[in-house]
Amino acid sequence: MASIKVGDLIPQGTFTYIPYSPELESNHLACGNPIKLSTDEWKGKKVVIFSVPGAFTPTCHAKHLPGYLEKYDELKAKGVDVIAVVSANDPFVLSGWARFEGVKDKILALSDTYAQWSKSLGLSVDLTERGLGIRTARYAIILDDLKVTYVELETAPGVTVSGADAVLANL
Repeated sequence: MASIKVGDLIPQGTFTYIPYSPELESNHLACGNPIKLSTDEWKGKKVVIFSVPGAFTPTCHAKHLPGYLEKYDELKAKGVDVIAVVSANDPFVLSGWARFEGVKDKILALSDTYAQWSKSLGLSVDLTERGLGIRTARYAIILDDLKVTYVELETAPGVTVSGADAVLANL
């Protein structure tokens, strides 16, 4: 059960990511350098965050991220400044996944190391018995100037309340 609620201010958190660079697209051996991003950078912005348990995992890879890419223009038309996918994967895996999916600079692929930030929101999941350890749960959050206006956690397999269509309906 999520501890973060609509109306709450999002707690401060720091993610690691590798910014998009055309060089990464043209050189499959280039990895890029990870940098830090703080939630403080979202002050004054409308932000959509969706979280996946793992890059390249079946539902995340085939159903969750693609929906946000397909609906990118609609999300931007609704005033969204930043779209970010969060996962406990390391930033190199997330960068590779984003490149594979053709994300470019549309969606930030943010590493929530050890799911620490998600855990602070009550949105982590223990997948140890599946060999994955502690992960980010599958969820979506809409922020407006760091204030939560939408937060939903998937409670069953699949993508419903955390998908692009659900988020669009709540913008």
